[in-house]
Amino acid sequence: MTLMYVILGVLVGLFGGYVIGFPRGRQQRQALDNSAVQEAKVEAERVRSATLAETGRLRQDAEAEAARSRQDAERQRSDASKDASKLVQDASDRAAQMVAQATTQRDQLIQDAARERESLKVERADTRREREDLGREIERLNRRAEQLDARGDKLDQHEERLEHHQQRLDADEAALQDKIRHAELKLYEVAGLSEEQAREQILTHLDAELEEEKAIRVKAMTERASLDAKRTARHVIAQAIQRSASETSAAMSVSVVPIPSDAMKGRIIGREGRNIRAFESLTGVDLIIDDTPEAVILSSFNPVRREVAKHVLEGLVQDGRIHPTRIEEMVHKAQDEMKAFIHTQGEEAAIEAGVVGLKPGIMQLLGRMYFRTSYGQNVLKHSVQVAHLTGIMAAELGLDAALARRAGLMHDVGKSIDREIEGTHVEIGVNLGRRFSEPLEVIDAIAHHHDPENGETLYSVLVAAADAISAARPGARREELESYIKRLEALEQIAVSFPGVNSAYAIQAGREVRVIVEPDRVSDAQAVLLAREIAGRVEQDMEYPGQVQVTVVRELRATEYAK
Repeated sequence: MTLMYVILGVLVGLFGGYVIGFPRGRQQRQALDNSAVQEAKVEAERVRSATLAETGRLRQDAEAEAARSRQDAERQRSDASKDASKLVQDASDRAAQMVAQATTQRDQLIQDAARERESLKVERADTRREREDLGREIERLNRRAEQLDARGDKLDQHEERLEHHQQRLDADEAALQDKIRHAELKLYEVAGLSEEQAREQILTHLDAELEEEKAIRVKAMTERASLDAKRTARHVIAQAIQRSASETSAAMSVSVVPIPSDAMKGRIIGREGRNIRAFESLTGVDLIIDDTPEAVILSSFNPVRREVAKHVLEGLVQDGRIHPTRIEEMVHKAQDEMKAFIHTQGEEAAIEAGVVGLKPGIMQLLGRMYFRTSYGQNVLKHSVQVAHLTGIMAAELGLDAALARRAGLMHDVGKSIDREIEGTHVEIGVNLGRRFSEPLEVIDAIAHHHDPENGETLYSVLVAAADAISAARPGARREELESYIKRLEALEQIAVSFPGVNSAYAIQAGREVRVIVEPDRVSDAQAVLLAREIAGRVEQDMEYPGQVQVTVVRELRATEYAK
């Protein structure tokens, strides 16, 4: 391409020179032609050299390109060979795996077939045994059926004999009735009474005997009913508590905590309720947030937990930082403070009652009674009062006043944990007394302060009397003096309204009514029925705390003077 451009340039130059220099003459043109020829030769030589150099370079480039192409082809051939080897190896491996799997499956199938054959053998053996057992059972049932048929024949024979005997007995009974009728007629003639008069005397005698029998039966049925009642009493009481709520139960199970504003309720609840959930899980108390303005409600039948929760919530509201971690810290702090407060209350009660030498565990139990009430009366204050009364009566009788105060203070100690342990407060108190190595007199007073007649010491009688005085006195258990007096008068009026009652007296602050009957009008058997009827009327017509004991007293006095 370069050579062609050079030649073209030369031709253009020659042509131009010829055109321009044509007028100058032939010599000049000839000189010019020679010079141009020389230049053209030189230029042609130079172009040929350049062309050869370019051709050599192009040949080298072509040879290098061909070498590279051969190397690439060799490399591709090598890679293809490697890939083919790899594919062959992979195919061999897969074939080996498939052969191994096929071999394993074949072995597994052989084993399964063997196990299946063994299982079939076992099932056939079991079936054969069951068939044999069934055959033996059928034979036994056939023998049993034959025996039953034989017994049926014997029973038929016995029935025939019994029918024959029944016919003979009917005939003998008819003859006996005739004899009885003749004997009754002869008795009427001998006694000089008519049939109606004799029947009336017999019925009168039977009424007296039946009255005695009825009283005995009623007493037995009452005892049996009392045993059955203990099994159902808890269920009945639980149902009654569920279906009716009183002001006392509400006051003893709910605490109201004031808050500065209703906006605080949202902070107490927390994001997605996390604060209220943490509070309820840590304290064991239900937190009720309703439409009550500037107040939230804590609900729990455990007064100690409710008091702890109240302190925690008041501290959180005052502090303003309400989150689960802070709630946990406040709960632990309030529980420690509550333990110290309970122990302090127990110590103060012991000091007030004049009792020394109590163990720390007993102090803690006494302090828990600060949160316990019975018919609206604080149990700890009641126990301190019983201790004072018991000590005074023991001093008057010449007994150990300090021991009596100790027994009076601890007579209701079981009520401190009766919500947490199964059993009555008497049973729990006796176990606690033994656990803390209390004197036998104290344990006896705890065990029998409701039934002093079964006690082994005088201290149980003194504690029972002091307990009745403290618990049943006017005003002790939310009862006004006027209603208290009316209740005692109503008890006496109900008892006096029955025939045969001479007088009635309400004693032990209305816990017992003594009924004095006329012995010539009321027998011993009738006294049992009378006590039951009076108790039924009291249950029907009156409202009273606890229970009322009805005691019927029948006394026959024979008086004669020697002259």
